[in-house]
Amino acid sequence: MSIKLDNRHLYLQVIDRIKNDIDNGIYKEKEKLPSEFDLAKNLGVSRATLREALRILEEENIVVRRHGVGTFVNAKPLFTSGIEQLNSVTDMILQAGMTPGTIFLSSIVNSASDEDLKRFSCDSQDEIIMVERVRTANGEPVIYCIDKILSHVLPTSFSHEEESLLDYLNKKAGRNITYAITHIEPLGYHEKISPILDCEPETALLVLKQMHFDQDDKPILYSLNYFKADKFDFHVVRKRI
Repeated sequence: MSIKLDNRHLYLQVIDRIKNDIDNGIYKEKEKLPSEFDLAKNLGVSRATLREALRILEEENIVVRRHGVGTFVNAKPLFTSGIEQLNSVTDMILQAGMTPGTIFLSSIVNSASDEDLKRFSCDSQDEIIMVERVRTANGEPVIYCIDKILSHVLPTSFSHEEESLLDYLNKKAGRNITYAITHIEPLGYHEKISPILDCEPETALLVLKQMHFDQDDKPILYSLNYFKADKFDFHVVRKRI
């Protein structure tokens, strides 16, 4: 059935139609859309108009186009969060109604590197604990985490099995993380991390690089979190000042 014309640009009407068809289950998650020829014919538009609509839908992460294969419906994000909210990964998964889990990969203690000296404003004799983990939601790997903490901050009873480092630092180390400075970077397929997270070749990653500060404005925890972009939707509220 062709789209009903209104006063908007035709490609915008095509975008709305495809979104509605996805919402109504006509096209299901990870399902291949009809060919461009068939879809343009069904909607009563030119292939140029359809391609512009598909380009925007791909930018919005609603569809993904695989060269030489076709266009597929992306899975909807399982997790959504305001980037201005400093939630632990554990809390984020719980808020989505899922069960958090952890796959431990490694834990090592190193002398502070030159980069660590700058990040933590620490002394050269200080040691850094680096913990490498995969966080799961209902058993599915969704985040690859690298966390660095000054060793003298942690009690001797610290175990890498702790799921929420923010909660542990607050309850066991007396360090209440009050804010973090975050840098967000998009990343394509990663040779090491993408297979660990069971990513499809076209699935992108979102990398959050965060330095966490305690109630005394002291840098405590540096995190590198690699999120599956098809599972997470981060947004921010911006206000005019």
